[in-house]
Amino acid sequence: MTIEAMDKAYVLPTYARNYDAHFVRGENAMLYDAEGNDYVDFGSGIAVCSVGHGNPRLAEAICDQAKKLIHTSNLYLIEPQARLAKRLAELSGMDVRTFFANSGAEANEGAIKIARRYGTDDEGNVKRYKIITLEHSFHGRTITALKATGQEAMHTYFGPFPDGFVYARDIEHIYDLIDDHTVAVMIELVQGEGGVQPMERSAVQKLAAALKERDILLIVDEVQTGIYRTGEVLASNLYEITPDVVTLAKGLGGGVPIGAIMTTLKEILKPGDHGSTFGGNFLSTRAALEVLEILESHKTSGELDHMMLLFEERLKEIARIYDRLFDKEVGVGFMRGLRVKEGFDAGEIVKAAFDERVVVLKAGRNTVRFLPVLTMTKEEMALGFQRFIAALDRL
Repeated sequence: MTIEAMDKAYVLPTYARNYDAHFVRGENAMLYDAEGNDYVDFGSGIAVCSVGHGNPRLAEAICDQAKKLIHTSNLYLIEPQARLAKRLAELSGMDVRTFFANSGAEANEGAIKIARRYGTDDEGNVKRYKIITLEHSFHGRTITALKATGQEAMHTYFGPFPDGFVYARDIEHIYDLIDDHTVAVMIELVQGEGGVQPMERSAVQKLAAALKERDILLIVDEVQTGIYRTGEVLASNLYEITPDVVTLAKGLGGGVPIGAIMTTLKEILKPGDHGSTFGGNFLSTRAALEVLEILESHKTSGELDHMMLLFEERLKEIARIYDRLFDKEVGVGFMRGLRVKEGFDAGEIVKAAFDERVVVLKAGRNTVRFLPVLTMTKEEMALGFQRFIAALDRL
């Protein structure tokens, strides 16, 4: 029985699988299928494989930890968890405590619980509960995170949903939706699934100041933008704001599942208010520590910023040359996209690119999305764009 046949027979069909390749190994920005064909990965597992595939330092750290302890539960002290929480505070420049989960959706669920706790008094009386998010946002697949997602198409089939979420058209519209029941505003500084849409910096800074004046929490979903994806440890650093809550996942573990909730509300939760069986165990936090060390060095050397600039320049050139297909280049750092013109389908471009053995992604607003590994080399970048251009020429 083939792998494809087994997948179709036994795996719940929640993904639109691409069965054209069966990847068996990787090396930095390169993937290799069962036949030995190489692919340039401009998607990095949807922004997860931050330090590349098969990274020897990450593999060694995981192997070393696995030989000692993988898991003991959060009933006991976990050294790499404590060290990781300290490192995140130091690198972000924020005065925070951190809770560790297993995914972005879990991190966002925890952030929502923090907001709801903030709006409830010590006797359990709910004073404020409403959370404002943006249209085109994406915050996860659990019931509450799905309701927080400002895309109506995501709210089909799974109701009834939790109450208390309203959606703003844009940042300016948020002010119109604030009332006496509003406890928090939750945003992505660069919408990923929504089509690689960066927020305007001055508008975000104005919003952060206004919310602080009104004692309304600012939650920033950095599941995709965090851990150097936009060039800084947090996109919040890039925007020069200090949110009350920041959520992380994806690139933090380099492929090992981990989520994190960083909050300046250091006393908001007490024992029993929240928890996770697997969250922050020895394996995931040891992996994340190694990822941060690798990426901090890559940033400090100037190589990360240099490669991000080259990538941006190349995409802008492609948008200019292939103006029949693309309106413009969009994005920040290594979170970028090409906005496809009306009459063309981003999905067709993604498929054509895959046929040329380069992995790119599709996002909302008809956008071809690029989320390359942060350790990509110039040679890998050049080969990837060579193949992407070949795909465009075929179209």
